[in-house]
Amino acid sequence: MKKIVPALAVLVIGFLFQTMTASEDTAQADRSESTIVLGGGCFWCIEALYETLDGVTAVRSGYAGGHVENPSYQQVTSGNTGHAEVVEVRYDPRKVSLEELLDFFWEAHDPTTLNRQGADVGPQYRSIILPADEAQRTIAEASMKAAASRFPNPIVTEIKDLVTFYEAEAYHQDYYDQNPNAPYCQFVIAPKLKKLES
Repeated sequence: MKKIVPALAVLVIGFLFQTMTASEDTAQADRSESTIVLGGGCFWCIEALYETLDGVTAVRSGYAGGHVENPSYQQVTSGNTGHAEVVEVRYDPRKVSLEELLDFFWEAHDPTTLNRQGADVGPQYRSIILPADEAQRTIAEASMKAAASRFPNPIVTEIKDLVTFYEAEAYHQDYYDQNPNAPYCQFVIAPKLKKLES
């Protein structure tokens, strides 16, 4: 009996150590991914642009910044929900920093046009950054201040705390990849991709 008790204790300690190590590994994996929500016109375009970046692991189109719960595309395009078309950018901060993603944001659209990107007009197409916490807000504000000298006109990008990100309907996801020959993709998204590549 004396030999069984120490052996059992060793097994229990070993199990607890493995469980704690697994929990630490999971926590580390969670820290290896972050998200930022951004809007810069039609989400089809912003989604396609961010999907080209190294370190970006996923991009989802959706709606945020407004007052209507679970809005539909039709509701958002009415301009009455307060929501903007946005993308949730999931990224690995070990490969790309939030500062770099925001630096790309200023190049990906015109942040000096209020409620407009090209032919897309309305508050749903406004330039917006939705930080998830105070650290992201500080970085966003510093990035906007640094970017101001790049443009002849003032930046009108809204920085507003993220409350809820609502994923857009399935047909909006990966729109450019799924519909490369659609007129919007050919005449708006493709030239932007080519410009940013160069």
